[in-house]
Amino acid sequence: MNTKGNNNKNSRATGRRPVRSNPPPAGCTGSNPPSAGTLSTNANPKAVSRRTFIQGLGAIGIGSVFFSTGIPPTKIFGGQPAEGRFDQTRLRRVRPYIDELSAEQLTAMYTDMLKIRLWETKIKDLALKGGFRGVAHLYVGEEAIAVGVCSALRKDDYIASTHRGHGHLIAKGGDLKLMLAEITHKATGYCKGYGGSLHITDMSLGILGMNGIVGASHLLGAGAAYGIKVKGTDQVVVSFGGDGSIQGSFFTSAANSASTYKLPWISVIENNQFQIWVRCSDVYGIKDLARRADGYGIEGRVVDGNDVLGIYDAAKYAVEKARSGGGPTVIECKTYRWYDHYGTGGAQIGKDGAFGLGYRSDRELRDWMAKDPIPRFRRFLVNEKVLTEERADQIVAEVGQTVDNAAAFAQAQPVPKPQDGLLNVFAEGAVPLHKS
Repeated sequence: MNTKGNNNKNSRATGRRPVRSNPPPAGCTGSNPPSAGTLSTNANPKAVSRRTFIQGLGAIGIGSVFFSTGIPPTKIFGGQPAEGRFDQTRLRRVRPYIDELSAEQLTAMYTDMLKIRLWETKIKDLALKGGFRGVAHLYVGEEAIAVGVCSALRKDDYIASTHRGHGHLIAKGGDLKLMLAEITHKATGYCKGYGGSLHITDMSLGILGMNGIVGASHLLGAGAAYGIKVKGTDQVVVSFGGDGSIQGSFFTSAANSASTYKLPWISVIENNQFQIWVRCSDVYGIKDLARRADGYGIEGRVVDGNDVLGIYDAAKYAVEKARSGGGPTVIECKTYRWYDHYGTGGAQIGKDGAFGLGYRSDRELRDWMAKDPIPRFRRFLVNEKVLTEERADQIVAEVGQTVDNAAAFAQAQPVPKPQDGLLNVFAEGAVPLHKS
């Protein structure tokens, strides 16, 4: 941004139309706004918090205003924006939703991100030690998405998850003990040990369940949203899916129906750069997958998937829009998974990240790990004086103990009885076993 207002001179040199000069937001100097990921925590008398920074950016006039390391501003494609938070030209933000978050809510978001990270890391270490049966698709590196989105929901709102869904469940309030018991196939787990990693469900929390069918979450979510429309309640549904989930007919059918009937459906695309082991850019001709929403008449947004506050703001906007009858929204969150598609290839006990994988470079992984959403959010909370460094360390220790307790609980639980496999197959109660 040119802070000296020399736009007319620049326009003659570049051939571009002059742009009205606006005063820079507080804390902005030079040609680019400061990165949200580089907030300083030292005693700079002119340093501003992210809230002040975002408020100031409203004068720039470029849609939702989230600037983050390596990610362009939030982009908006197609559809109709909700009234109230944006002016009629869709250019200026009236006020950010993050200003409505209390210190308690912000602390809870940080705590939930840590729960996901440490719980998933525990699963990885258990698998490497040989104390885990089955497969797990780890969510490490993507914690900001689950927490940012689910923090914008009510308990009675629904989520439909994916094969990489542990983080979604934890962010929606899932019980760590029951989840770990289930994922280790114990009789006291969420699904009595028969669902494993891919099918955890808790209807009391609005968790419609994880599933291993790519893209099916969108169809499940749109179906639930249609049910809400029929019942006439003000609930909303969020369906999570990876960058590959928009390829098939499930997403197409869900998006078309959601647009046609203005369903309270929000599709969150977790673009972690890979569809199994194939790079996303090798199979799409567009850089921003949220552009697909425009073909259905749905508003699409692109946000930094490592920025929990930016994600919360976009999700809260979409939730309020859906609750008020404004219809669906598609939100693409650009992020990166730290581990392999599934399992523990390239991973080590006590160390973060999976290195030596043939389809990506270690340097690329380290670059994304440097954008870790958790310490980034911690810096913001300390700078905002929501937490002290000491309290933040204490929360890490508390969450670590909670995860260890969950692991000890799961270890002590019994495995299912063979005859329990026939429970609730067709009706409640046991089905008599037939002897051969």
